[in-house]
Formats: sequence, C-alpha cells, structure tokens
Amino acid sequence: MGICGKEGAAVVQNEKRQHIFFVITMILMSIYLLWRMFFTLPWGEGVLNVIFGMLLIVAETVTVLTTFELFFQKMQKERTQLDFPIVPPDFYPHVDVFIATHNEPVDLLYKTVNACTFMDYPDKQKVHIYLCDDGARPEVEELAKQFGVGYLGFPGNKHAKSGNLNNALSKTSSPLIATFDADMIPQHTFLMKTVPYFLLSTFIEEKGRWRLRREDEIDKKFKLGLVQTPQSFYNPDLFQFNLYAEQGIPNEQDFFSREVNILRNASNAVAYTGSNTIISRQGMEDIGGFPLNTITEDFETSIRLQQEGYITYATQEVQAAGQTTTTVPSMIKQRIRWARGIIQSLQNTRAPLSEKLPFWTRITYVSSFLYWWSFFNRLIFILAPILFALFDFKIVNTTFWQILIFWLPSYFFYSVSMRYLSSNIRNQRWSQVIDTIFMPYLIWPVLLETLGIREKKFKVTNKSRAKGRKWMSALLYALPHIFLLLLSIAAVIRYVNGKYGIALFFSSIIIFWLIHNMIALCYALFFMIGRRAYRETERIRAQEDVMIHDQDTDLRYQAKTVDVSEQGIAFYVPYPIYLPEQKTISLVVKSERYEANLQAVIVYVKQDGEGWRYSATVQPIDETDNRQYMQIIYDRKHSLPEQMNLWDTAYDDMLRNVKKRIVQPRSDQRKMPRLSLQLPVHFTNNAGCTLRSFNYRFFSATGLHGDIAAGAIVTFYTKSNIEVILQHTGKTTANRREVLLSVENIDDIVERGLIDQLLSDLTHPHAERFTREG
Repeated sequence: MGICGKEGAAVVQNEKRQHIFFVITMILMSIYLLWRMFFTLPWGEGVLNVIFGMLLIVAETVTVLTTFELFFQKMQKERTQLDFPIVPPDFYPHVDVFIATHNEPVDLLYKTVNACTFMDYPDKQKVHIYLCDDGARPEVEELAKQFGVGYLGFPGNKHAKSGNLNNALSKTSSPLIATFDADMIPQHTFLMKTVPYFLLSTFIEEKGRWRLRREDEIDKKFKLGLVQTPQSFYNPDLFQFNLYAEQGIPNEQDFFSREVNILRNASNAVAYTGSNTIISRQGMEDIGGFPLNTITEDFETSIRLQQEGYITYATQEVQAAGQTTTTVPSMIKQRIRWARGIIQSLQNTRAPLSEKLPFWTRITYVSSFLYWWSFFNRLIFILAPILFALFDFKIVNTTFWQILIFWLPSYFFYSVSMRYLSSNIRNQRWSQVIDTIFMPYLIWPVLLETLGIREKKFKVTNKSRAKGRKWMSALLYALPHIFLLLLSIAAVIRYVNGKYGIALFFSSIIIFWLIHNMIALCYALFFMIGRRAYRETERIRAQEDVMIHDQDTDLRYQAKTVDVSEQGIAFYVPYPIYLPEQKTISLVVKSERYEANLQAVIVYVKQDGEGWRYSATVQPIDETDNRQYMQIIYDRKHSLPEQMNLWDTAYDDMLRNVKKRIVQPRSDQRKMPRLSLQLPVHFTNNAGCTLRSFNYRFFSATGLHGDIAAGAIVTFYTKSNIEVILQHTGKTTANRREVLLSVENIDDIVERGLIDQLLSDLTHPHAERFTREG
C-alpha cells in the first residue's frame, strides 16, 4: 500500500473511532439524563429546590441535545460534499459583485474594491463590480469612478441592508451574484473557487474527466442557491487579543464558519452569513429578493432558499478576510443583533415547523434556536453549585457514588467527543468561557425576542479600533462576572470550612464545579478588562522578497519580509546592513503576483536569532504601487491560528494573562544594529584597546592604553586598509564598563562604498549567508 493509501486508511480509521465515541457518548448521556429526570429531582425539599432542580435538568438536556444534533451532522459530513467541476473557460457565467456599504470610511472600502478588481476569472469582462451605497455619499461614488466600477446609490437607508441589496438586484442582471461586506477583502481565487459549483447541473464527471451533460443526464432537481465561504478575519478578535491568545486559539467565529456551517451541509441548513458568498439570481427572484422584516436578512435568505428547494452549500477554504470588531460594547451589540435577528427569522419562516423543509433541516433549526438559550443554561450551571454550597439548596437528590456512576463516564466521553467534533478549532473549556462572557448580556434579549418583543432597527457593527483602555467602562461590563466570582469564592470557603480527609473527598464534585466555573469567570474578567492596542493598523505575517536600495550610496541588499502593514514593514536580513536613521530608502516588495515600490524610513532595529530585523514606516510611491501593496498585504492566507494549541491549559492561560498585565511591554528604540565584537586594535599613535561593540556611529571599548584621553582623536586601519578615525567621547555605556568612541569619518566610508567591507573586516561574516548587490 502506498503512502496516500496508508494516509487514507488512517483517516477512515480515525473517523470510525470518532463515530464510535459519538455513539457511546449519546448512549451514556441519554442514560444520565433519564437518571436525572426520574431519580434526582428533590421533590421533598420545597418549591424553590424543585424549581431550580428542574431548571438545571432543562439546561443540561438542552445543552446535550443540541450537541447530539452536531454529532449526527458530523457523522454524515463526508456524504454531503459537492464535487468541484473542472469547467472550460467559455462556460463561466457573468457575475455581479455587490459590495454593500452604509457608513464605512472610504479607506476601508478602498481595500475591498481594490481586491475585487484583482479577482481571477476567465473573462474579466463578465465580472461586474458595484459599490452599493445606501448612504448615497459623493466620496463613495468618487471611489467607484477611481476604480472604474459601478456605483449604485440608494439614499434613505430604507429597509437597511436588504433594501440596499434589493435595489442592486433590480438594476443588474447577471445570473450569479457575489456579496461582500465593506470590510471583507476577497482573495484573487474567490470566484474561481466558488462559481464552478453552480455548473454542476451542466457538467458531469466521467472516468476522471468533466464533460457537458447530455439532455437525459440533467438533474432538474439540483438547484444550487448559494455557496458560502468562511467568515475570516485578518486581525485578532477580542478573545485572542484581550486574553493574549493570538497564537493559541483560532478566531471565535471559526467554530461556526469552518465547522458548524460545514456540518450543516448534511441537513441542507447552511446559513448565509451576509458576505463572502455567491448567490443564484434565479434563487433570489424565486424568494422575492432579500427579506425585509428581520435584522438578519442573510440568515433568513438561506432559509427561504431552502424552502424553495435550493441547496445552500458551505465550503471550508477561506477565500476572503475582514476586520473583526475590536471593542467589547460593539461585540456585545453585534451578538445581541445576531441573537434577536436569528430568532426573528426562525419565527418569520416558521423553519422548525415548515413542511417545505426536510425533517433534519427542521431539527437543525430547532437546535439553532436552542443555541441562543445556552447563555441562560450557563447561568444555571454557574448558580447551581453556589446555591448548594453557599445557601444550602438541595437541587439534586443523589449520592456521591451515584454521581460517579452516572455522571463521570458520560462527562468523560462527552468531553472527548466535543474535541473530535470541533477538529481542534474549539474545545469544551473555550465554549464555556465564551458562553460565560456573553451570558449576562444575551439572556434578556433572547427572552424578549422569543416572546415576540422585537428589535427592528438594523445596526451596523462598529469595527473601528478602540483608543486606549477605559477601566471604568470595562469594570461596568465585568460587574455581573465579578459578582458571580465573589459568590463562587464565598461558596468554596464556606463549603470546605471544617472538612478534612474523607469529607473533602466526598465534597470534591461540588468543589470541582465551583473552581471550574471560577476559572471561566476569571477569563471573563480578563476579557472585559481588555488590553491596550498600540497599533492603528494590523501587522500581517508574510515572507516576501524585498530589494533594499540606498540611492545615495547605490548599495542594494536583498531581504525577506517578516510582517507587513498599511503603514509599515519589517524585514529580516541574516547580516547587519547600514541604513541611516531618518533617511528615506527605497524598497521593492515582490510576491508571486504583485510588486510594489515603497519609500521607507527605518524606525528600529533588533537582533532576531542569528540575523537582524529592521522595521520601517512605508509609503507607496504612486497609486499603482499602493494598489499592489494592498494586495501584497491582504491577498494571502492569513497567519492567525486555525487550530488550538493543545498544550495550553487553563493554568497556562491564567499565568500568561497575569504576567502580561504586570510586565509592561518594552518598546524597541534602537535605530542601528549593535554588533558584539571582541576585536583588539592598535592605533597609529601606538595606543590601543579592545573594541566590544559597534553600531556604525560608535564603538564601545575596554582596555584603553597609551595616549587616548577624553577628546583625543585616534586612527586605526582594518585588514582591508580602511581608515577608521575615532574620537574619545568621554562617555561610557549604561553599565559604565565600556568607553564610547565616536566614528568621525563614517559618512566618508559610506560615500566611498566601503561600509560593507568595513563590517566584513570587523566581524568576519560568512559570505554565502548574505547577498549584496551593487
């Protein structure tokens, strides 16, 4: 068996193991829930105990059953993937690209429009890009003219985003429509990775090759309504940023976009998320356009397409990335809008009861509704052990050994199955942390919307970066979590007081849940406190070729970018180079598709392993370079984690958060490389010293001897006969152990083109490790 065959067999074996775990988990959890319902309610302990006991059972049941639905979807995943056809270029249809904007700044729109103009397509004359502006702003119309794209103004903001997109539908005619939010920047492959799915009704695979279907092969029942690619982000979300977890966890929305929505292919309940999508115009006409009576028109659009017999399909490969919200208030408002809007859409379409939908699709929408009650469930799970340990409520009528028999095995298998379910995008701990953070702010809106008390105004999510950190505002948002944390601490203290030995052992389950919940509440507290943002634009890791040119000396160097941003760049060289501070140099950054000429000024330098990292502010030379540079930054697979760091524990997270908040970051101030030396030199006046370091402007030295007092000027020659003139400054380094000698003729050495040779003479570098030109 070949390598591919072995890998395939291993994948199949792993899937079988996962499915076995899912089945065992569902059996054990069902037994546990039946035991809880019929044998543990505290009927003889008073009304309040019975009420809280029932609430706890309901919370557990809802949580488990919504997870069961995902288990079933996961077991069907491989059977619901559409083939990706290879289509001749002439068959690609016309596509209208709608970029919806309300009040977003023009510089944000610029990046999205720019990226859309670079999307690949066999015939670009078939791609029609439109800025759909329901603010009818002159500056947005001017931006459309600048790029040569269409502008569809829609003054008045009637019916919010739905009205805007319906207006665009009425003025365009292509059979396919791509929709992007104002901040969502598509990759150049977006259309080529999505459009072919819509030709599955036209093409069929035969013996490994795709051909046109004959008349009798056309499946008239196959109707593809939309293809949804994941919502992805190029900046860390608040969970990553506020909790110092940028390298430890994926974006919080990845679990839905790259896992849950993919699983919903199995029940044809894929959600349209408003952006990064290709939609069938015929499908939109069949449902009467984008729905109006909801604040989540995207979610309702997908339901109505499904009710008309269309397939909604989600793909796993990221094809566009945008900017996630960066403030706690805006994130909470966003989640409230999602919660209320989804419940509105479920009520509008009656999806859980709709006879137009298959059984499993309806079950999925029941699960979608119940998900928004998970925040109420989380409150019950936190309060239950507090009520028992602090207020002597008896809400579960059981013994320690019964809990071990019924709960422990089911909890173990449930935890493992949750890990299998999420493909390491999310684990049970992080799900509970996220629910705990949102819990105080979603319970009431979910209840109101469920009762039909509606939020009718669509509110665009504010994604502007927060200025500094407002402690009082952060603490206000954290007050519910602080209150619950204090209650949990009091419950632990009271519960363990006076218990020793075997008594503590029998109390271990309550203590476990109290501490477990306290950890989630600590995460919530750190999240709300937040973290200061120092950068205005996001730095994105990228390794691209850079040509550095100092026009005054005509010296050229090759380097590799470390990260890029709209205002700056960091590049790596394996050997220090002389780039004067406060002086403009030229950079040419090249990727496989793009090339940008930039003017740069070095702002700091630091050693990076065996090489050196230079950071600079940059400015594209002209409009063409600016467009190319934007693509170099954003047209890529972004570098934030796609999976969790499985080695990180809650202890690691807590320790990291405490350390990062105590130790203030130290900014890099050095603008020249400081090279360590161990070089004895003899001056022309018979004096001498040992040179310890060099930063192009100064040497530091020890062991001075001979005639070299403060203010004295001395000269030495390198092995290549380069004259170096030094002056004793009378100053010492910070540790007062080394004397500073200024290089008086450094400008002359640079002008004569000898700076690299000087460096070579001082450090004896390996020539093959660095490329210099000119």
